[in-house]
Amino acid sequence: MTEASAVRIAKAAARAADDKKADDVQVLKMPEVMAETEYFVICSAETHVQVRTIVDAVVDALAKEGVKPLRQEGGPGNSWILLDFGAVIVHVFLEGDREYYSLERLWADAQPVAWDA
Repeated sequence: MTEASAVRIAKAAARAADDKKADDVQVLKMPEVMAETEYFVICSAETHVQVRTIVDAVVDALAKEGVKPLRQEGGPGNSWILLDFGAVIVHVFLEGDREYYSLERLWADAQPVAWDA
């Protein structure tokens, strides 16, 4: 996946999450220490149902771009679902778990990317 296509995929994932009312959607360009991952998309939701809806919307939106997840960690009822698209990783959290794990603080050296809500 090229840099241009990775950023396009990350932004498409962010827009899909935002369309389903995800909270505080962020796209982060990951530092060089992340060997294969170029972008994180991080968002949260208030309920398990909304988490599942956001995950489904992201998967559907990226399928239209010709991209399928390589794997998914977590499933219905989980408070954190990770979608691995290779160069792009999407994290969908329940609100409390997002605050607890605080990936934005953990990866504070990552650069925020504007994605046009």
